[in-house]
Amino acid sequence: MSLPITKPTSSSRPARLLTQNRAMRAIGVWNWTLPALAARLPDGRTQVTCPAASACAQICYARNGTYRFPAVKARHQANLTFVLDDLPVWETAMIRELSAPRFTGKFIRVLDAGDFFDDHYTLAWCRVMRVCPDVTFYAYTKEVLRFKRLIEPDPPSNFLWVYSYGGKEDTHIDPSRDRVADVFPDTDAITAAGWSSQEASDLLAVLGPRLVGVPANNIPHFLKRMDGRRLSEWQAEIDADRARKRRRRLRLVPGTSPAAPSPQNLQRPADAHRHAA
Repeated sequence: MSLPITKPTSSSRPARLLTQNRAMRAIGVWNWTLPALAARLPDGRTQVTCPAASACAQICYARNGTYRFPAVKARHQANLTFVLDDLPVWETAMIRELSAPRFTGKFIRVLDAGDFFDDHYTLAWCRVMRVCPDVTFYAYTKEVLRFKRLIEPDPPSNFLWVYSYGGKEDTHIDPSRDRVADVFPDTDAITAAGWSSQEASDLLAVLGPRLVGVPANNIPHFLKRMDGRRLSEWQAEIDADRARKRRRRLRLVPGTSPAAPSPQNLQRPADAHRHAA
């Protein structure tokens, strides 16, 4: 059943859903965005927008610079409010906007901030993509398990995505088959690892070689936090530390002992290095 085309009436909703920042305009790409990580809306509600975020949250470009300007923040909050309050109406409005001739043959980056935070929102995007076959959509995501469950079995033919390291679900990424992106301290580190940089154009993340290197933003306190590591390496350290704390808590509970790992969960050093790649 087709959805009725209902014009959004709330003054908090943007007249246009899609925008272009300077970097995206240079390569002819349009954006859709939400607040990064989480947001408190003007009505007091809170919503996590990046459920799988972990190490990445500590160097998130979308929580820095122009993204913190009041007008930009308000625009992103309005987008989120629209999605949360009227997802079917948002879906219809997005389809209507993308049906304009100016988007034919164009690329849309879905979520240059935020992520596919729940199943309903993710499936709404899939419906939009299927109704708009003349537009190509792409996304970075850390929602690995959600995509492997909802998207990979039957993806829209015009949707390209790349799994991005630095999240809670890194261990579910298979770099031997998945398209993956990792943040490196600099371009030289990308070259040394044998990965391909997307620095020349963000579209290379989904159109270039499968192992995608992203140079870290030149923000001094972010680079200091990275401490020369790739984001995947940093996340692996976080995961190992969490595992140690879980084992310690188990030992502190009287009459319990840590469960022995199953053979399939044992990870040889070589495998650990592969997952950090």
